Amino acid sequence: MALNSSKTALTPSSARRLGMRIEHLLRNRLWAQVLFAMAAGIALGLALSPTAGALVAPEIANLIATWLALPGRVFLALIQMVVVPLVISSIILGIATSGNSDFLKQIGLRIVPYFVVTTTVAVVIGATIALWLAPGQYLGEVELESTLPPAILTETDTLGVQSAPLPSRTLPEKIIEIIPTNPTYAILSRSMFQIVILAIFMAIALASIAPSRAQPIVDLCVGFQDISMKVVSWAMALAPFAVFGLLAQICVQVGLEAISGVAAYVGTVLIGLALLLLFYLFIVASLAHMNPFRFLTRIWAAQLLAFSTSSSAAVMPLSMKTAEEKLGVSRPVSQFIVPLGATVNMDGTALYQVVAAIFLTQVYGIDLELPQLALLAATTIGASIGSPSTPGVGIVILATIVQSIGVPAEGIALILGVDRILDMSRTAVNVSGDLTACVVMDRWLTVPDSAAPDDEPR
Repeated sequence: MALNSSKTALTPSSARRLGMRIEHLLRNRLWAQVLFAMAAGIALGLALSPTAGALVAPEIANLIATWLALPGRVFLALIQMVVVPLVISSIILGIATSGNSDFLKQIGLRIVPYFVVTTTVAVVIGATIALWLAPGQYLGEVELESTLPPAILTETDTLGVQSAPLPSRTLPEKIIEIIPTNPTYAILSRSMFQIVILAIFMAIALASIAPSRAQPIVDLCVGFQDISMKVVSWAMALAPFAVFGLLAQICVQVGLEAISGVAAYVGTVLIGLALLLLFYLFIVASLAHMNPFRFLTRIWAAQLLAFSTSSSAAVMPLSMKTAEEKLGVSRPVSQFIVPLGATVNMDGTALYQVVAAIFLTQVYGIDLELPQLALLAATTIGASIGSPSTPGVGIVILATIVQSIGVPAEGIALILGVDRILDMSRTAVNVSGDLTACVVMDRWLTVPDSAAPDDEPR
């Protein structure tokens, strides 16, 4: 029996309809624009990269990459400009508008142990996969210089990796430093963990005083949040161009040579992050009683933006919108969990740091005993909490961790070339963890009726 060619061939009319659908997606769907920009940025970056297509001279390629990344730098700068008022206003509104001390007690007693447990599981997954696969055995110390382009070694000075380690502080001193004794300095220095603590104290105080006195401050926070979200909406218009330029710059500067040199390390981190994402889906199914595949289909736009920007702060508005509109999370829960999670719930970062530390010990032939592994895990958990939700900060924190276990500071240069690629991946997992926490807490908590939103969704 002959096949009907009209059903198998792409006719001109069907081609036009397909083109119109693609055009509609690119015009009206942010995720489609970002996905297209990612593919185009990677293709152009590899074409210009001296270690791949090499269409132009290396100095010209770097100059082009710098200009291509300009929209991305503007995008991140706009987000960083409003992230402090957005975090403060969101946390205050999430707590103060609940109007119920039982709700505050519920969310506090549940979210802290939850974050600690998930971070611990992430570190255990990372340590197990790194010890099992042993990626450091594929790269010896003598290959350190040969696997890196000169620009990568120079970049360590910019990040301060080669500077002297900070003096160690006792645990009581670290606990005291959590409290923002100088709120202005905390805001100016963008110490996000201190800013979150400040917002929590302010919110609890507002919820404890007479509503008539607290209402003006609450209205002011609503105004700050609306203004911040408006600026974010302007920034989101740049998102596809930002993604295109940033990925093109990464591919030009990193190329294929640096990636192939530490391919086993990159693969180990990605496998660990994939296992951590599966752990989140298990939590969603078992604790939140939600279909994990449905959960993934509803959060993947936020994951995509997190992957392409490498910043949890940049995705914070979209994460809150996703939690409320697509996952059905109540606004007080999303406004409290998402900003807090973007600051303290860095499971992907913790997993990456422990894998990187073990990888470097394997490269330099340092044997870790069980007590040293336990200390490394505890240090990683503590270091990941409160780390800024901005691109590239993980490598700086890692420099302090590896020096404590005997790895030379210059060893960081070995993995610096591929850090941005892994930063993108772990940021996507971090955002997934925040949204997982939202659906779990929304099911565990009893949100009072007064906490329900009384205005139209933004």
